[in-house]
Amino acid sequence: MKTNLSSQITLTRIPVRFYRPENAYEQSILTQYENIPTTIYESAEEGSRIVAAEIAALIAEKQREGKSFVMGLPGGRSPQSLYRELIRMHKEEGLSFANVVVFNLYEFYPLVSTTFSNLTYLKNYLLDHVDISHDNIHSPNGQMPKEQIYDFCIEYEKAIENAGGLDYVILGLGHAGTISLNSPGTAAGSSTRFILMDVDSKKEASTQFKNIENVPVGAITLSISTILKSKQVVMMAWGDRKANILRKAVEGKETDSVPASYLQNKPNARLVTDLSGAYSLTRISHPWLVTNCEWDNKLIRRAIVWLCHITGKPILKLTNKDYSEHGLEGLLARYGSAYAVNIQIFNDIQHTITGWPGGKPNADDSNRPERATPFPKKVIIFSPHPDDDVISMGGTFRRLCDQGHDVYVAYQTSGNIAVGDEEVVRYCEYLRDVCDRYSPDSPSRTKAEEIIRYLHFDKKAEEREHPDVLFMKGTIRREEARAAARYCGVTDDSRIRFLDLPFYETGMVKKNDISKKDVRIILELLDEIKPDQIFVAGDLADPHGTHKVCLDAVLAAVDSIKKEPWMKQCRIWMYRGAWAEWEMDHIEMAVPLSPEELRHKRNAILKHQSQAESAPFLGNDERLFWQRAEDRNRSTAELYRQLGLAAYEAIEAFVRYNPNNIC
Repeated sequence: MKTNLSSQITLTRIPVRFYRPENAYEQSILTQYENIPTTIYESAEEGSRIVAAEIAALIAEKQREGKSFVMGLPGGRSPQSLYRELIRMHKEEGLSFANVVVFNLYEFYPLVSTTFSNLTYLKNYLLDHVDISHDNIHSPNGQMPKEQIYDFCIEYEKAIENAGGLDYVILGLGHAGTISLNSPGTAAGSSTRFILMDVDSKKEASTQFKNIENVPVGAITLSISTILKSKQVVMMAWGDRKANILRKAVEGKETDSVPASYLQNKPNARLVTDLSGAYSLTRISHPWLVTNCEWDNKLIRRAIVWLCHITGKPILKLTNKDYSEHGLEGLLARYGSAYAVNIQIFNDIQHTITGWPGGKPNADDSNRPERATPFPKKVIIFSPHPDDDVISMGGTFRRLCDQGHDVYVAYQTSGNIAVGDEEVVRYCEYLRDVCDRYSPDSPSRTKAEEIIRYLHFDKKAEEREHPDVLFMKGTIRREEARAAARYCGVTDDSRIRFLDLPFYETGMVKKNDISKKDVRIILELLDEIKPDQIFVAGDLADPHGTHKVCLDAVLAAVDSIKKEPWMKQCRIWMYRGAWAEWEMDHIEMAVPLSPEELRHKRNAILKHQSQAESAPFLGNDERLFWQRAEDRNRSTAELYRQLGLAAYEAIEAFVRYNPNNIC
């Protein structure tokens, strides 16, 4: 069973030689804009395996010399796959951590409880699963009296010196270019100290503390100068959401506004990333600026869209001079003139636009993104959380229903942890009041009172969610999803499915890995319905990782049945919208929305009241989900207009997934 197929999606659009140069000469040409040595892997798992193997070899070398191996370790999501691989090597290959000394790079302060401390995080994800000595684990104390912090920081630096200095430091890359919680404005020579966390750092930490209100105001962090003096520094950055800040850190100027840029020109520092994380680097996003390209339609489209942006012209007004002055002579040589390229790409983009996302019956479909037949189609919309369907494709959802297709919507997870306690209290008070009127002796009234009392007086922040509270939270989201689906046109409740995939049901922010049971649930649904069309979330910028697991579950199921006759006729479309939008060069179906349809989409999103302003996991974006969706849909429509195509109010965009293109 292939459970990481989402990591291979980008391989269909990036030539291997761009991220894996054949020799040193090619490497120097391709990376001429890069100021931090950067290695790009096909997935976070592959990169983590390579780094883990390197660490294991260094540990073993120190063991043979009878010396300690001193590491600096961070929390956060970036090193999780590395920690999993190190644990595997310990358990399956006998890698010993007996000579490893660990220094925690930062600790939150002040901590009410150690449950959410960074040290506890490191123990949960690595240290408690290997044979490291407790005496070899060093960390700031997030509960020390504040008057002791200054002296502690001096002693912490001395402890590192006494250990022989740091042999190896792992860093994560924060959204604002932070490293080890050192936020923009931090000087390169700053010392180990207490810092107040900026808003971005607090939002990133909120996933560890359940919500941003629980995040401490500051942290005790190791100095950047000490980190850079270590023998090796490896910064990790995985996934779409790190792409833009990664480019600034690697290709921008060394500046305190992006602390990660301090790694530039440091011979002991390097960056490891995956194809998604590297997407904004010049050699990946604009390779024509550094090398000769292997032109295909998508790369040509990307180059033309970029050229339109640089020149401020629509496609059909681009000239030979525009191409020549911006490094695109290769396209002129290939097509003979700017006009020949322009008209091809204009038509290519024009043909992505359709008002019939399920295919237009009795129409010539040779230049349409979807087939005319069969009609009506059986359609499954997979939604990772109970609101992703309407946030990302609410207009298309409604149009599929209005145009007569047999639409099913499958909510893959309960989304229960993303409901605030105050929402549960409100619903329980409602339940209590109803019972007071109609059934005062009902056990439901007693249960409602118990939950209210628990949430008001007994619940501790560090506890796993109580099963009764999880049930209430899941029920709230389920009924919101049902209301939104009905509003979009699914009137038959049997077509609204709640899959409750097991990986999600931990009652905590940390989820389990994908399992065969998750995939089997998807398989059973596909086998039951045998759809003609599938929509899945391809938005891997989701900061909590749920979208990726849900996508991998669907793709794993599809991969196992892709040779079935009905599956060969099924088309799979990936949507985005909650966290990012598809780039123009990849859009294969664009569904325009009128002002009225956009208003309907907003209304569908607003059915999810628990996910409004008080929702625990809104992420780094200050906008509410309906605002994000509208802004992104309008921006896509505006981009089409700027390229010289028709002006629409908004556009929802989709990319086709072909399971036969994946190895």
